[in-house]
Amino acid sequence: MCRGYLLTRFCLLEKGVQCLTNCVSCPSHHDDLAHVFFNCPFVVQVWQMTGLWGAIQHPLSSTTSTTNTIFLLLETLSIEFNQRLTSSFCSIWKYGNYRVWDDVTEVSATIVERAKKLVVDWQFVNVFTVAYPIPQKQLKPSIGGGNSAAVGTSVSVTPSSWQHPLSGRYKCNIDVAFSSHLNRTGLGVRVQDLEGTFVLAKVVSYPCFYSIDVGEALGLHFVLQWPSDMQFDNVGFEMDSKLTCDVFHANRDGTSKFGCIISPCRSLFSFFFTNSRVEFVRR
Repeated sequence: MCRGYLLTRFCLLEKGVQCLTNCVSCPSHHDDLAHVFFNCPFVVQVWQMTGLWGAIQHPLSSTTSTTNTIFLLLETLSIEFNQRLTSSFCSIWKYGNYRVWDDVTEVSATIVERAKKLVVDWQFVNVFTVAYPIPQKQLKPSIGGGNSAAVGTSVSVTPSSWQHPLSGRYKCNIDVAFSSHLNRTGLGVRVQDLEGTFVLAKVVSYPCFYSIDVGEALGLHFVLQWPSDMQFDNVGFEMDSKLTCDVFHANRDGTSKFGCIISPCRSLFSFFFTNSRVEFVRR
């Protein structure tokens, strides 16, 4: 939501997709993030039924952006209310998808009940995991031979947090930051060994504001060049851009800036890294 990945109709229009910008629930013609999750009268009714509307109103009126509102809510609400908040976000977004793609209209009570079920399911999974932990060896990604891992279509288990690399290997974590205010795109890279001990790190700043997909692709391109210059071969690359990882593994090229950056990434990877992987990790 806060990084611009959620494709509201207004967001699609800003990205050059010709589409309607009207709300699916009210007469508004500005279907942006703020309207979808906070300003639509129907959504306000949903929040009132969850018991969260009173807590939402002050951050909503005291912040300058939807992103700031969300972060302030997450910082100030209790754990229970945060669970209710995030599950309601998911349920509201699903309601919009049902309305647009399946022509299914749900009442506010259905949205609230689905959000409650999401919380119950999440709590059950976490309790189950504590009682019956998954053996550590099942959390480690499988390592293929040669370059096959670079274009593989399946991965055993995608870790949701940082995991130790296998013996003799390194982990390279990548993250990209964007600032429209400063007109800059920043890249942070950290390489760690088996014990999580710092090995290398680098920060790069580009003097322009790229779109998220192009910025993430440039980050991957830089990172693949950097360890290769220092003759690191046994590296596992991890980043939180699922789109970049999916397109990298799909072995498809395009004429867009994004596609033109991903293509040489594959070439670099195939040439320099014979025993490595590029993986998506949620943060």
